[in-house]
Amino acid sequence: MERKNVLLGNPYEELVGFSRAVRVGPSICIGGTAPIGPNGETVGVGDVGAQARRCFDIIAEALDMAGSSLDDVVRTRLLLTRIEDFEEVVRVRKEYVGHVKPVDTIVQVSGFVNPEWLLEVEADAIITDTLA
Repeated sequence: MERKNVLLGNPYEELVGFSRAVRVGPSICIGGTAPIGPNGETVGVGDVGAQARRCFDIIAEALDMAGSSLDDVVRTRLLLTRIEDFEEVVRVRKEYVGHVKPVDTIVQVSGFVNPEWLLEVEADAIITDTLA
């Protein structure tokens, strides 16, 4: 199967050597997505809802570049520095993928490489026209 790496220009892509998303066949994996703006700045400093929206916007862009959409998401992972933020973050998640009801994991982490980030979001998608 062919492999397609999706790069969005995040400054960490070259620094760390990672892709925003990788598609192999119908499967797409999107790694930890941080609330980074187009110039590398943190979006929504101190505002977990704004940061969650930015993460899901980045995920939607990566899926589109991989030939998919939020409709194909089958799993999300929400990594939070403050577990008490989960209610606001899941409200945002529901706006983006609630209609397809993917499975989900929510965990608290001690921190990220940038202390301004309150969360990272991961997603997996499978492109399929019909379920067997």
